[in-house]
Amino acid sequence: MDAVVTQKAETAHPRAAIVTTCILAALAGLMFGLDIGVISGATQFIQSDFRVSDRMIEWIVSSMMAGAAVGALGAGWMSAVLGRKRSLILAGLLFIVGSLFCAFAPSASILIVARFVLGLAIGVATFTAPLYLAEVAPEKIRGAMISTYQLMITTGILLAFLSDTAFSASGSWRWMLGVIAAPGVLFLLGLFFLPDSPRWLMMRGRRDDAKVVLAKLRGDTAVVEKEMADIDEQLKTPQHGWSMFRENRNFRRSVGLGVLLQAMQQFTGMNVVMYYAPRIFKDMGYDTHAQMWFTAAVGLTNVLATLIAFAFVDRLGRKPILYAGFAIMAVGLGVVGTMMGLGISSRGEQFFTVGMLLLFIVGFAMSAGPLIWTLCSEVQPLKGRDFGIAVSTFTNWVTNMIVGATFLTLLSGIGNAPTFWLYAALNAVFIAITFWLVPETKNVTLEQIERNLMSGKPLRRIGQ
Repeated sequence: MDAVVTQKAETAHPRAAIVTTCILAALAGLMFGLDIGVISGATQFIQSDFRVSDRMIEWIVSSMMAGAAVGALGAGWMSAVLGRKRSLILAGLLFIVGSLFCAFAPSASILIVARFVLGLAIGVATFTAPLYLAEVAPEKIRGAMISTYQLMITTGILLAFLSDTAFSASGSWRWMLGVIAAPGVLFLLGLFFLPDSPRWLMMRGRRDDAKVVLAKLRGDTAVVEKEMADIDEQLKTPQHGWSMFRENRNFRRSVGLGVLLQAMQQFTGMNVVMYYAPRIFKDMGYDTHAQMWFTAAVGLTNVLATLIAFAFVDRLGRKPILYAGFAIMAVGLGVVGTMMGLGISSRGEQFFTVGMLLLFIVGFAMSAGPLIWTLCSEVQPLKGRDFGIAVSTFTNWVTNMIVGATFLTLLSGIGNAPTFWLYAALNAVFIAITFWLVPETKNVTLEQIERNLMSGKPLRRIGQ
């Protein structure tokens, strides 16, 4: 077997293999983005077709997040028992079934069920894909490969907005929801060519298979042997998340911080814009055609601004970028609310208000969007990392659902301007929370962060 592995290592093209593998796995993020974006353009046509209330539309939108929360809860067990690859295959199947189920739903109630099924797929994929990427990517490009996942999410949102714009002329919401099954099929087919995670194979006692996979991905037998030794060392530290949570106050602090960070990310109001962008542009005075094109502009801005975080996160640090992002979001939404309160009558006022909404998108995409996920993984100690990340991911989906299920109710209850002022105020509060509780983790090893946490240092100082 060793001779076979050596031969494979010598003849493999590791960079092409690893990049192809990681990009294909990151397409799980594309599926996530497609589903976030596609419902935005479809809601007004669904509401007209089924003649349902704003409250029912909120349930249709938020049912996907409820399914994702359930899927994320079960994904840890599934990825450990079935493996990362098989879990992604199952997610791909559910995504296709859920997409088609949505397209053919005969009623609003059935559409809620279909969206829940789609959410199960998203929940499994959003937990498993980053885990798989972290385990197959070599150390030197691991950050870039995992960042590709976030970029794929924003790209998927943009593509969905463009697709919605194309179908909006005919009002074909069933095509809007069903067309994303096509890239889902391509994603599923591609998954069958992925190797299993070498770390998972070693967890299951399949060392020879793990060695073959690593040889293909690394191309150097010395690197393969060293990485296998590193994995062996890691596996000596079993996960004891629940028992550690019950017994260790310091671990409860890090889990609590992860929960708070994910709640902050969702209550910025970003997904209010993602799910209800056409409705927001309608309230600014735009017709359906303009609503869809401005929604596509939101998606494009989101993609481009995400690149800012990639460029500066390791130069400037996490906290300065979060300060800037929350401040930009507070100003952007505050001005949007003020303009809606004063009344938007001229074309210039419309464009100015759209510009401020796009400024808000920039603030999120450069800061809380990618950096919250980074921080949530950095602050959890090794023995409880799986548990801590699972809890924070579950929180993300629950708070996401709350935001999606309350926005239209807020608009009808307190009005457009106060709703946007509320989210602007929350972003201002998040600046203070970042100052008092969020640590700066730039250029600090995970081991040092864990030592500081377990020694009882204040959360804001565990990166020092």
